[in-house]
Amino acid sequence: MWMQLIKTGNTATRVALAIGFAAGVLASPGPAAGKVRVVATLPTLGSLVREIGGDRVGVEVLAAPGEDPHFVDPRPNLILSLNRADALVINGLELEAGWLPPLLQSARNGGIQVGSPGYLDASSVISRLDVPGGPVDRAQGDIHPGGNPHFLFEPESMSRIATAMAGLLSRVDPSGATIYAARGRELETRLNAAGREAAARVAALPPANRQVVAYHKSLTYLYRWLGLTEVTTIEPRPGIPPDPGHVAKVLSTMKTTGAKVILQEVFYPRSTSETLARLTGARLVVLPSGSEFDKGESVSDHVKEIADLVIRALSE
Repeated sequence: MWMQLIKTGNTATRVALAIGFAAGVLASPGPAAGKVRVVATLPTLGSLVREIGGDRVGVEVLAAPGEDPHFVDPRPNLILSLNRADALVINGLELEAGWLPPLLQSARNGGIQVGSPGYLDASSVISRLDVPGGPVDRAQGDIHPGGNPHFLFEPESMSRIATAMAGLLSRVDPSGATIYAARGRELETRLNAAGREAAARVAALPPANRQVVAYHKSLTYLYRWLGLTEVTTIEPRPGIPPDPGHVAKVLSTMKTTGAKVILQEVFYPRSTSETLARLTGARLVVLPSGSEFDKGESVSDHVKEIADLVIRALSE
């Protein structure tokens, strides 16, 4: 019965029911046996931790592959994972604000709470984009007051996070500090090399080919990395579904600018993007929401996958 209610209720109800279910089976948190237990909210963060930690860490990821990180289902096992963790890595900038705080509170694990040695907010070490210059309200759509939270599309941001993760692991497992630092530096080198190689490929294309349309205002860091120009978004405001009038404006903009590539993440609806692509002859590129953590994909390979998907479309 519990699981059926959790699956069918609204977000607030699912969180509350998940907490109630897990509260009856939680044990007091204790030190991890053997490996350092690390929980990451998103697959790409989990892959970063795994590459830096190697055999010394065991990593669990809270968001399922392809799941919208704004709306992760509060499954009871998430509380159990948080309860047993030695460290927690979150994306930050309110990306997980709709589901993580009540789960974290119910986990009753002081070692991974905000401000503790075992807690890392990845957004604290990156160069933020789209930080609002004034007050933010819901009329503006899904605007994040601290800046755009989708920085895991950029190798430079990931390399900074890798350094911070090495520090996090060193705090919770001091005996492995030298190993973590060395693996962090190696990962930074690979990420930066992959990022530079992809950016050079895009720079060789004509400027007209570097114009794109996005479904959601989430790819700013990708543009900074690859040198792309966004001419418009299919959503009129972040998180607001497109209406026929706005779609007509997007169609007109695409025809005027000659933009021939539409980018969107896998969890957004595709019908409007597919229609626009058909009407304009544009290529629709559906980007993965993160690395394939469950399949063991490295973050370097993930960066190359994103670059190849985008550059192939830009080059056609």
